Amino acid sequence: MDLSGGIGEKSIKEVIEEHPKVGEILGKYEIGCIECSIGTCQFKEVVKVHFLGDEVENKIEVEVNEYLSSVEVK
Repeated sequence: MDLSGGIGEKSIKEVIEEHPKVGEILGKYEIGCIECSIGTCQFKEVVKVHFLGDEVENKIEVEVNEYLSSVEVK
């Protein structure tokens, strides 16, 4: 995934704490990272491990990047 502002390198827990909307986007695709108590996975790897396919992964990437651009993450 090519995510804005280097956010893909951060842990999913850190991303969701900073941007709860990202957790909502993932939840829409039944990726339950919000409930995860560990949260150490890199965000860029989270979607891949759920094997949703390229089309869905691309949709998630677009939605997350659109959100991030709306809050000006650099």
